[in-house]
Amino acid sequence: MTSAPTFSIADPVSQRFPDLAVQSFVVKGARIEAESEQLEGFKDDVLSDFRSNHDRDDIADEPLFQAYRAFFWDLDIDPTKIRPAAEALARRTLQGTPIPTINTFVDASNLASLTSKVPLAAFDRDLLGEKLRLRFAEEGEPFRGIGMNDSTTLGGGELVIDDGDSLIAVYPYRNAADTRLTLDSTDAFVLVCGAPGVSGSVLDRASEKVQENVTRFCGGSVNDSS
Repeated sequence: MTSAPTFSIADPVSQRFPDLAVQSFVVKGARIEAESEQLEGFKDDVLSDFRSNHDRDDIADEPLFQAYRAFFWDLDIDPTKIRPAAEALARRTLQGTPIPTINTFVDASNLASLTSKVPLAAFDRDLLGEKLRLRFAEEGEPFRGIGMNDSTTLGGGELVIDDGDSLIAVYPYRNAADTRLTLDSTDAFVLVCGAPGVSGSVLDRASEKVQENVTRFCGGSVNDSS
């Protein structure tokens, strides 16, 4: 089975955020498609159920969303302009705005993020190094995220993940374009992105939900590394 890369948190990050936790796992042998009629039907059911059981006041008062917003403020990211991923999905759903169709793995992950209220990140395992590290960025480091035509230059102090060769994410809201999952990907590395104040049991439930979703619609087997 394809092994997961090791994941570590640099000491300066641990010292600033001592209760920050991240979980990860690999899905080997996934079959990723552009879209799936079965998944689209499941998506309709999940979104309908979410709208039936939540309203906009829930978004403002939800403790998990509040925890990620506070984390963004601590990182000098304005969460009213760049929404934490799960909250952004929740707001789109309640506004009746469709969740974009990317591919079956990403779409299944997004539904797990919506229902667990925890941000998730997925990468092509074959494009990653063996040692991932969560650290603070240095001034001048280049980063090209998904949807960006050109690299941007980081100012320093951003929370990033490197794999020894390059930055694969600005944590916890933007992944690098070069390591994204595509229809050619077969092995996926998934991060369950924690924040200060988010318990391990919450991350456990989010991990279980995304594993359930992606193996249901993309197949494959899970190698838990967290």
